[in-house]
Amino acid sequence: MVTQQLHIESKELREILQSVCDPEIPVLSILDLGIVRAVEQDGKHVKIKITPTYSGCPAMDTIATDIVLALQTHNYKAEIELILSPAWTTDWLSQEGKKKLEAYGIAAPLSESLDKNALLDGAKVVQCTRCQSKNTKMISQFGSTACKALFQCEDCLEPFDYFKCLK
Repeated sequence: MVTQQLHIESKELREILQSVCDPEIPVLSILDLGIVRAVEQDGKHVKIKITPTYSGCPAMDTIATDIVLALQTHNYKAEIELILSPAWTTDWLSQEGKKKLEAYGIAAPLSESLDKNALLDGAKVVQCTRCQSKNTKMISQFGSTACKALFQCEDCLEPFDYFKCLK
């Protein structure tokens, strides 16, 4: 399992970044997603390195702008750098982020092997976010965004997105 240790010295900066939400999944902050790779501070100048959840993610420009604006409201000058390596992985989602996904109605990513079983073999391993049944089936490889698949519970009939495991 890949883990990310992000060190942010300033409690204020951490709180500001925690307030910046992913525009596609607004219950997740950019810290919950694990896309903030580094924060360098020199007084009121802050350089933040971010990694997209996948190459070509359309939300990255919006996220960069949102970071700059959030920091500006606290009199910081921000510089954003987009880095592509190492590539983002769902292992970087925080545990709190995974809980937020589930509460929002998006099934959190499974392990790599279970993910393949669900997406390629039709294994009933993705849990319904409404009734917690694993009697679910994939409707489409793609859900509301490319990083999600559309599932439906065969017990409560609720459709829901599943956040695909990315390694």
